[in-house]
Amino acid sequence: MTQTIQQGLQAIIAFVAVMWGVFFLSFVVPFDIKTLLGLTPRTLAGLAGIPASPFVHANLSHLVANTVPLFVLLVLLAGSNDQPWAVVIAVILLSGTLLWLCGRNAVHVGASGLVFGLIAFLVVSGFQEKKLVPLIVSVFVGFLYGGTLLLGVVPRIGSQMSWDGHLSGAVAGGLVAYLATKG
Repeated sequence: MTQTIQQGLQAIIAFVAVMWGVFFLSFVVPFDIKTLLGLTPRTLAGLAGIPASPFVHANLSHLVANTVPLFVLLVLLAGSNDQPWAVVIAVILLSGTLLWLCGRNAVHVGASGLVFGLIAFLVVSGFQEKKLVPLIVSVFVGFLYGGTLLLGVVPRIGSQMSWDGHLSGAVAGGLVAYLATKG
């Protein structure tokens, strides 16, 4: 393992560990982390959720459901992009801002907006760059997560799933990819 790959994996593990740490921290702090760090659209308090909500999860199954694809997508991003953390930050901030501006009135938590943003980023950038490795990653991600992307942005009656967070993430990821590969 080269130093760069090792550092990339350490950063990915640290990112995921922060999500797990916040989850376990929520059991010992005397306040509701979801309310404090979740994203509530069009509220002053909800602004904190733009950067923070990807690290907060509703329950263990929610956290596990986000951890696996996020880890896979971050590895693929790190292996195919020179500035993976700039992409992650841009997707988090843009998707959070879109959700804050346009989302349903609810407390939105979880990394699925980032997951959907990374799916869209990797697919769009792979085709935009027209280079072999990003194109292979793009096709692979489309094969693995394309159905999830399409189904996850559709509203479901009675569901607590943040389809609007997924949609905001996908739009942000596609836009970040387009802007990053334009020219």
